[in-house]
Amino acid sequence: MGQDQETLLRDFHQARWSEPIIYEMSTPGERGVITPAVDKKIKDKLRNKENMIPESLKRKKMVDLPEIGQMRVNRHYMRLSQETLGNDVSVDIGQGTCTMKYSPKVQEHLVSRNSNIASVHPYQDESTIQGLLEIYYKTEQYLKEISGMDAFSFQPGGGAQAIYTNAVIVRKYFEDKGEDRDEIVTTIFSHPADAGAPATCGYKVIDLMHDKDQGYPTLEAFKAALSEKTAAIFITNPEDTGIFNPRIKEYVDAAHEVGAVAVYDQANVNGIMGITRAKEAGFDLIHYNLHKTFSAPHGGMGPGVGALGARGVFKDYIPVPKVSFDGEKYLLEHEVKQSIGKVRSFIGNAAIIVRVYMWLRSLGADGVREAAKCAVLNNQYAIKKISQIRGVTMYYAEGKRRIEQCRYSWEQMKEETGLGTEDVQRRLVDYSMEHYWESHHPHIVPEPFTLEPTDSYSKKDVDEFIAVLEKISWECYNDPEVIRTAPHNAPCHGIKNYYESDPANVICSWRQYKKKYGID
Repeated sequence: MGQDQETLLRDFHQARWSEPIIYEMSTPGERGVITPAVDKKIKDKLRNKENMIPESLKRKKMVDLPEIGQMRVNRHYMRLSQETLGNDVSVDIGQGTCTMKYSPKVQEHLVSRNSNIASVHPYQDESTIQGLLEIYYKTEQYLKEISGMDAFSFQPGGGAQAIYTNAVIVRKYFEDKGEDRDEIVTTIFSHPADAGAPATCGYKVIDLMHDKDQGYPTLEAFKAALSEKTAAIFITNPEDTGIFNPRIKEYVDAAHEVGAVAVYDQANVNGIMGITRAKEAGFDLIHYNLHKTFSAPHGGMGPGVGALGARGVFKDYIPVPKVSFDGEKYLLEHEVKQSIGKVRSFIGNAAIIVRVYMWLRSLGADGVREAAKCAVLNNQYAIKKISQIRGVTMYYAEGKRRIEQCRYSWEQMKEETGLGTEDVQRRLVDYSMEHYWESHHPHIVPEPFTLEPTDSYSKKDVDEFIAVLEKISWECYNDPEVIRTAPHNAPCHGIKNYYESDPANVICSWRQYKKKYGID
């Protein structure tokens, strides 16, 4: 049986392999690839050149790699791939705030199979990568138009690093001005990196709580947190609840009145891109997550690009090298007096930039705006349907719309059945859904789950995900044992959160495993 067209539920059971760790498959002497012998001319030229490498950089022993033939390696990873769920095999609207969009396969083929992209070496002379630098330059121009910023850097490897880089820029800016400012103001439903990154940079962080009726801090509370010690505000808007602050310019103006810098975390821009701009709200620094909003794969910890945008005097502080165009050729500018320097190797993740360039070129300005509208429409539809599921509630700003995502709560169901958001999450995989995201810890919204049905998904996709939630809600109330013992159809059964129960049980690498159990 396939999918039941009345219930939209699938008869799903995932592959389950008792697959060893690849190091455990290793057989001494077995080879996947035999490299050719070094050419005699090269060998003669390099003879007696061992001392070219400093002793401090030489390995003390051979690198520990598994020794396995090609066929077994291929079989190993094919089996593991059958035990995963993701955007290409399931409806992945459950990763709220992560903007799990479809990455067109034409982009993937070009990036991975075209030697002009895939084989470029980051140390090539700029005269040999003019095409790639042109893509960088033009992508920057598109993002400048979408945001209203004056310049972009593509060096940061993700959103959190871009936020940290913005904090470094703020620090250097006030050092140059000779001002001692050591406080950052953010909000509780902004991304945690808006507090964490500046704190890592040495700032004291003031984290403002929400107003129950608005869903974000009142302007009066915001102004009360500002002072001559405020270096910057770091704000996400819409926040992770999906609630947009329509008076955001007043908040920015209040920050500017005390001399603070306004930094906009635009990782949640998918519902407003092409509709509102950071410039008109008065922001000085921003970042976009190119590895989701602009269709490059989310990647799960990488690869990514946190595109850092700057306006006015702050454009001179962004990382180097900058890509510029003199009318004839594209250049890499390394000497910029006020720049904070490099924050990542080379000029950022080129494969992501190429994907983003293709996506923006294919959509154009009207298409970007249309994508935002579709994301908002999907979310409004999902909210209406999900709000009707037994046990689901929404917190804050009652009667007000959410933009591109929503943070829901199973609090009522937890009170009535004893089953909450973690129980639902385990059961989701039994219906072919990867999972959903609860929220950042600590859980301010009790028993939370956060969904973001982006522009990539059809009404049928959204209906299918909602049907699963409806079924799981029914099971919680009528067949609770099947929930308590879930998942049943996934590779892992009876999942236990070992990290929270006992961190000592967590082993993150083969080296750590060998050390823990005394294996040579």
